[in-house]
Amino acid sequence: MRIINAIAVWLINLMVAFYRATLGHFMGGHCRFQPTCSQYMLDAVQKYGPWKGAFKGIKRICRCHPFGGSGYDPP
Repeated sequence: MRIINAIAVWLINLMVAFYRATLGHFMGGHCRFQPTCSQYMLDAVQKYGPWKGAFKGIKRICRCHPFGGSGYDPP
């Protein structure tokens, strides 16, 4: 199970790095929350593990819209 979790963490980190290197430049700079959604995902995965952390990160991304909240929101 540890190997599966380690692979999942690695894949999530890889996806976030890919987002930051490609789409992040076009969509970035307009984040409503602090830390940014990509940093929140990395922090949540580190704090809660790959499954719960990814769920919390996806939940946060779903809250990121013009009618959503804003401000400081730690994982």
